[in-house]
Amino acid sequence: MNQIIQEIEAPLIKDNVPQMNIGDTVKVFVKIVEGNKERTQGYEGVIIKRRGSGVGETITVRRVFQGIGIERVFLVNSPRVEKITVQRRGHVRRAKLYYLRKRTGKATRIKEKVTGKKDHAATAAAPAQKAAPAKAEKAAPAPAESAPETTSES
Repeated sequence: MNQIIQEIEAPLIKDNVPQMNIGDTVKVFVKIVEGNKERTQGYEGVIIKRRGSGVGETITVRRVFQGIGIERVFLVNSPRVEKITVQRRGHVRRAKLYYLRKRTGKATRIKEKVTGKKDHAATAAAPAQKAAPAKAEKAAPAPAESAPETTSES
């Protein structure tokens, strides 16, 4: 992309957008203006499409409401999108989930992505490493205290 365009778009791009993929169930909080009042409304559904990059990046979120499928396109970096939270990670093998439009009921379910042992082991090891130095510090004074006792007995 052109350097000048990048400089213009840089302040417009949000930095608090979570990592989202196709098939993830997300909740998008959108600012809605009714008269002179402004409120936030949540829209929860499955990401079936993602396109663009930079300021123009969009996601299409699909949900079924009262038996009717509704799809909304959200501009990820829009000031009207207050925040996006990922409710559930989905495991899919397609870039676009248009086939969900033809399906109803349980056929629209998407498997949940299971985190691998690598990720789980890394997160489990991090607290253990923090706890180990604390235990070592507590253990170090104990031998030092016991050392003078052994010298006093000698």
